[in-house]
Amino acid sequence: MGKIAFLFSGQGAQYTGMGRELCGASEAAKRVFSLAGGIRPGTSEQCFHAPKEELSQTVNTQPCVYCVDLAAAEALRENGILPDAVAGFSLGEIAALTFSHAFSPEDGFSFVCTRGRLMNDAAEKEGGGMAAVLKLPDETVEKICSRYQRVYPVNYNCPGQVAVAGEKRELESFCRDAAEAGGRAVPLAVSGAFHSPFMREAGERLRGTLRAVPVKPPSIPVYSDFTASRYGADEAQIRENIVNQISHPVLWRKILEKMAADGVDTYVETGPGKVLSGLVKRTLRNVKIFHVEDAETLRQAVSALRRGGKTC
Repeated sequence: MGKIAFLFSGQGAQYTGMGRELCGASEAAKRVFSLAGGIRPGTSEQCFHAPKEELSQTVNTQPCVYCVDLAAAEALRENGILPDAVAGFSLGEIAALTFSHAFSPEDGFSFVCTRGRLMNDAAEKEGGGMAAVLKLPDETVEKICSRYQRVYPVNYNCPGQVAVAGEKRELESFCRDAAEAGGRAVPLAVSGAFHSPFMREAGERLRGTLRAVPVKPPSIPVYSDFTASRYGADEAQIRENIVNQISHPVLWRKILEKMAADGVDTYVETGPGKVLSGLVKRTLRNVKIFHVEDAETLRQAVSALRRGGKTC
């Protein structure tokens, strides 16, 4: 077995009840939720019991998904499983940075709460929406976007799948153009145009917040959504990447390809759902894929990874 990577889930993977079984199966996971409850009371209750509509509000989604992401990763660490590298999709990157000790547990959670609030504020102020474009090359999606003033390619997910963000009326026209080009554009149930210039104000406000947050070089290699490269030791650059990530595309396909080039052949999605597992499957060949979101998937992953010799 080669190297192992943990992949931390992003916004959109949330569901009612997420994290509840993990807390019953892992003391480390329980500690993540306990810490969150001390900073943001009611976080566990939202994850375990809140309806989908409440969980889908960005201000709630980000801290809740972050907790499940980090709880799953810490449950693996508790069982002796450590990755050689980590990455997170959008808000998942904050959980990845916390897991790798770039943020303290307290600072990481507080920061993702602020991030969610500022992005929610920007979405309410700027409006906008998103759509996933399927079955078209990246270059074709970019060319269609260039016809519009306020439509942007924002998430390069896997071959044949790019998410775009922009002004809603222009997005409707864009979706028709994508269909005429032989693709399929699916509107996404999100509250704003994330990872686009619509989020610049949120990024600048977050920059001010981040100045007061202690940041250290990661103890485990973390791949940046903004650059698709590993974070270095320069603390100023770490902060800059975190800020830029909000208003720039997520280069997820490139991250997976670089991980594979660096020797990673085993991927464990930590957090709710299997969205990232699907993107790995559609991007890379001859790799092992696991996901951990509850007691049974934790047991399965630990058993398989121990057999493969990936323990600390």
